[in-house]
Amino acid sequence: MSAVILGALLQSGCFYGFAGGGLPPHIRTIAILPFDNRTGEVALTQEVAEAVRQAMENRLGLRVAGEQQADAIVRGTIMSYEADQPLSFQQREGENLTVTRRLVQISVSVEIYDVREDRMLWQRAGLRVEGEYEPPGEDERKGRELALERLVLDIVDGAQSQW
Repeated sequence: MSAVILGALLQSGCFYGFAGGGLPPHIRTIAILPFDNRTGEVALTQEVAEAVRQAMENRLGLRVAGEQQADAIVRGTIMSYEADQPLSFQQREGENLTVTRRLVQISVSVEIYDVREDRMLWQRAGLRVEGEYEPPGEDERKGRELALERLVLDIVDGAQSQW
């Protein structure tokens, strides 16, 4: 019976869909300001900016523009960076304790601001992301890459959660 109703709706030209979510339709360009960096990891500023830029272009379809020309702005602060934290251990008989998994944590505060309508679209303070890696085969860079991937996923999800 549901197939009959669906067929009747399609023949009558009535289409049903879900609306809402995502950025407002007037947001087509975005400026990504350098994140303030309160950590000792200087390179992290550029890595965060590049990861966010790629996510905005590739996942949200926005064009990057200068701050004066952009419809919206992404800005934030890198609050903390903790690397090489032991996560799990293993000890075999007669051997020393060995770290089998390590963790990188990045904490940021981030916001997306609608310049055209002068309002905050999304913000998140204390966003903490993690990346795990297995030493000695992998190093801290692997955990950092995973943490950055999770960071941009959270930012994109936040941007898309607007109603």
